[in-house]
Amino acid sequence: MPQTVSPPRWIVLKFGGTSVSKRERWDTIGQLAGERRATGARVLVVVSALSGVTNLLQSISDGSGDGAAVFAQLDARHRQFCTEDLGLDADIVLGERLRHLRDLLIDDPRAATRELDWQAEVLGQGELMSSTLGAAYLRSRDMGMQWVDAREWLNALSLPNESAWSGRLSVNCEITADAAMRERFHAQAGDLAITQGFIARHIDGGTAILGRGGSDTSAAYFGALLGAQQVEIWTDVPGMFSANPREVPDARLLARLDHAEAQEIATTGAKVLHPRSIAPCREAGVTMRILDTGHPHLDGTRIDASGRTVPGVKAVSRRNGIVLVSMETIGMWQQVGFLADIFDRFRAHGLSIDMIGSSETNVTVSLDPSENLVNTSVLAELSADLAQVCRVKVIAPCAAITLVGRGMRSLLDRLSGVWATFGRERVHLISQSSNDLNLTFVVDEADADGMIPTLHAELIRSGAMPVREPGVFGPSWQQLIAPRAARPQPWWAQERTRLLEIAARHTPTYACHLPTVRERARALAAIPAIDRRYYAIKANPHPAILRALVEENFGLECVSQGELEHVFASVPGLAPQQVLFTPNFAPIDEYRAALTRGVTVTVDNVELLQRWPEVFRGQSLWLRIDLGYGDGHHAKVTTGGKDAKFGLSTQRVDEFVDLARTLDVRITGLHAHLGSGIETVGHWKGMIDAMAGFARRIGSVETLDIGGGLPIPYRPDEDPFDLDAWSQGLSEMKTVHPAFKFAIEPGRYLVAESGVLLTHATQVVEKDGVRRVGLDAGMNALIRPALYDAWHGIANLTRLDDGDDRAFDVVGPICESSDIFGKERSLPRATAAGDVVLIADAGAYGFSMASTYNQRPLPQQEIIE
Repeated sequence: MPQTVSPPRWIVLKFGGTSVSKRERWDTIGQLAGERRATGARVLVVVSALSGVTNLLQSISDGSGDGAAVFAQLDARHRQFCTEDLGLDADIVLGERLRHLRDLLIDDPRAATRELDWQAEVLGQGELMSSTLGAAYLRSRDMGMQWVDAREWLNALSLPNESAWSGRLSVNCEITADAAMRERFHAQAGDLAITQGFIARHIDGGTAILGRGGSDTSAAYFGALLGAQQVEIWTDVPGMFSANPREVPDARLLARLDHAEAQEIATTGAKVLHPRSIAPCREAGVTMRILDTGHPHLDGTRIDASGRTVPGVKAVSRRNGIVLVSMETIGMWQQVGFLADIFDRFRAHGLSIDMIGSSETNVTVSLDPSENLVNTSVLAELSADLAQVCRVKVIAPCAAITLVGRGMRSLLDRLSGVWATFGRERVHLISQSSNDLNLTFVVDEADADGMIPTLHAELIRSGAMPVREPGVFGPSWQQLIAPRAARPQPWWAQERTRLLEIAARHTPTYACHLPTVRERARALAAIPAIDRRYYAIKANPHPAILRALVEENFGLECVSQGELEHVFASVPGLAPQQVLFTPNFAPIDEYRAALTRGVTVTVDNVELLQRWPEVFRGQSLWLRIDLGYGDGHHAKVTTGGKDAKFGLSTQRVDEFVDLARTLDVRITGLHAHLGSGIETVGHWKGMIDAMAGFARRIGSVETLDIGGGLPIPYRPDEDPFDLDAWSQGLSEMKTVHPAFKFAIEPGRYLVAESGVLLTHATQVVEKDGVRRVGLDAGMNALIRPALYDAWHGIANLTRLDDGDDRAFDVVGPICESSDIFGKERSLPRATAAGDVVLIADAGAYGFSMASTYNQRPLPQQEIIE
């Protein structure tokens, strides 16, 4: 029997407007097509119009542009690109197409009434010109590129209930083909061809438009029709990301997705791929890839049926311009056919509903303008129609913020930070998909600004977004486009020998590196806008640290009488003016003792003055206020807002000031600390603005204390806090509010990276496929992972240079399920009992929060000068 040889399969390459608007990009297109052809595949290139061209044609289509003026602009643009950039004769290459364009825009009688068939023909001219240019240029480069008219192969479908507009300007196409059709296409296109995106053949033989994102969808249709090996969407970003990378530089590349998740991400706001393009490839079993024309060496995103279905949030996205239609009536409850009636009215106006929320007396739906012709006229007509059966309210503009991923319902316990973020805004609608792939919140568009970076960071912190899942998540945008500088080797790696000697004497032991403390102190001292610096000693009250920081001209901030006595005992000669006392719900005797010592005292409620006026009469005080909101890396470190126990409500500031005046109390400082681990400069700028407003009302305030909470990069893929940007932001605010001194009181930033916890491995155990390393320290020694889900680096100091890592859970000996330092941490395969295991960045809130729970002794402490 003769062996049957399968014909070469097609690879479809789609390029958008920015990829076809420069000569060097056409060189890249030719190179990529040639490389694919060299593998033995047939290659079809699908192109969009030059960037900006479709917008100009749209202005003619919708009647807002002048035909003659737009033609002159398009004529000049294409001629210049053809002649000056591509080195071709514009009259030979484009003369006929430009003449046809002139006829359409200026002389066609349909222009006066803007018939839909005329609009479609106008809108399709950009792709016809760009593909003609590309074919001519690549032929001039000795590539045998055939030009194919997409309208001969993509046939628009006539669908039930579609409006006349969508039936011409937002069509769907047939995606099935037989072998004979594919042979006919090959006879015309050869093995290397170029065609247009965005356009198809209408059932009347004229031009039809695929709508927004039509070029992506055209490539998918061709891939399905040809049974292609692969459809490659070439764009200006290297794939789909877990958030918009231009808004969230730490967004992770989604290396591999299945069609369903990709569809949800595209539908809910990702602009890199049009959602309508995925279904044809899914149904035909065609792999899709999203690749970057500017960085063709990157792997991008692969979408196919074999993508790993790992539970977790894959992306958070935002869609603007959402319109909500709220319909309310008591009569809808249990009324048969009510929903059918109102939905029929949406259908009559050619509107497709996106999300639905309902109660016994209300139905609220969303309209997505990217998939609907939504304008003031349409909404007015719809509202008038609906008003016959219910009360109607249109809410716009809104933003829909969506979390996408498999198993959303199983993640609800990890989304507390997400709920808290939305809890600060007015949420109009919450929608959770029945396929368990997305969770959407609709808020006012103005309120959505800045939320995506916050949500993305929270999803990673909580583990709801499994960014370390291999094969699913790739590098961050910043790592791909602008790789972060290599972090210097940590001090503990350089001091390995000394730390092993300390561990040989005793574990668990905290070791603190004083040079690191001094380095952090000097970095803060170099910020010119800060006038007064205090160290929050609760982070680590070791006497050597206190003395070192006082030597670096830091004051000390205390929160209890015990801490006050400790600092004066630890630092001989410490002046009371160098100490700030900031208690909360402390016994009155502690306030009395602090005032007697002469330290600066902060109060945070009116009731103190009401109940004990004799203690505070005639004193100078600082006042801590709650600005009404909180922030931070975990709900348990958020120290502002109604649920926080700290600070005087802004609603009671005037009451406090009035009482203070009757007691001759002078308010010389205002303090606000709203949370820890906050990276955004805008947080502090907003605080200062708000505090300055209150300070001017009070009249006697000299100092604004913005607290602490400066973050450190606990994880290896986190960037260090940008002190330069922070310093610049504070300097800007100092210019705006020159009357006030600025004070800070950091703790973690100064000492966290200086400390490590040294332990010994006690046992290495495997259970049901999970490998665990036990340590002789537990949550009694370092409670942050159990209390805050905190992440600390973990290293096997004994085998620091070993390779061949594998994943271990690292646990302690405490009789609690939460006694876990880290899950799936990379440690040497040979890790064994007796090895010294180091827990990094434990200098803050480590020993100071340690206990003797389970009657285990406290860790020891060592200072490294």
